[in-house]
Amino acid sequence: MPGGVAAQAKLRFLPYRDAAEAIAEKFHCDVRFLKQLNPGKTFKPGDQLKVPNVEPFDLAAVKDIKPGSEITPPVANDLPEEKSTPNNQTPPEITAKIDTKTDMLGVFDADKLVAAYPVTIGSAQTASPIGDWKVQRIVKLPRFRWDPEMLKHGTRSGHFHMLPPGPNSPVGVIWIALNKKGIGIHGTNEPETIGRAASHGCIRLTNWDAAHLAQEVKPGVPVSIH
Repeated sequence: MPGGVAAQAKLRFLPYRDAAEAIAEKFHCDVRFLKQLNPGKTFKPGDQLKVPNVEPFDLAAVKDIKPGSEITPPVANDLPEEKSTPNNQTPPEITAKIDTKTDMLGVFDADKLVAAYPVTIGSAQTASPIGDWKVQRIVKLPRFRWDPEMLKHGTRSGHFHMLPPGPNSPVGVIWIALNKKGIGIHGTNEPETIGRAASHGCIRLTNWDAAHLAQEVKPGVPVSIH
């Protein structure tokens, strides 16, 4: 896979770069940790590897995640804002709360914590929007509008690239749109940065956590960022 954004935009899919990257994500770690577990291994066919004892992440199963939006919008982060939520959508027993001080996202069933994920939030320059929002839509294997001005300063420009979907997309394999244009909860192509580096305003998780979260929330679920 080419390293430059312009070249990546010409592809139909952004795949894993090599077997090590695919195996690492399947078992919820990054390549460096996987190599520490397997010193001297070259990740060639026939190698036996040590991996974390977790439920494997299945990239092929992302397209079958339920619930989630079955429509495919032109670009995930170009979804328009929705001012209201239809009455027939999820009642507010399930809620998501994002703590910007601890970099954690919690999913609650009434007052009971049922899941928790480490996240990356926005920087001081492109801060995540503090307040109360709702899940607008869930997009699986999203396309992404790569606009440096938007990413750095929050202002759209005419100089951008449309990136295809795939595990190496900057927004990973899931985009959970909030009712705030351009802002979502999404995956990443850099799992080692979660909880460390700042994002461009969105809430970022690993791909395996984003896929799990997409099965726990659906349109209408309240999301608080505080």
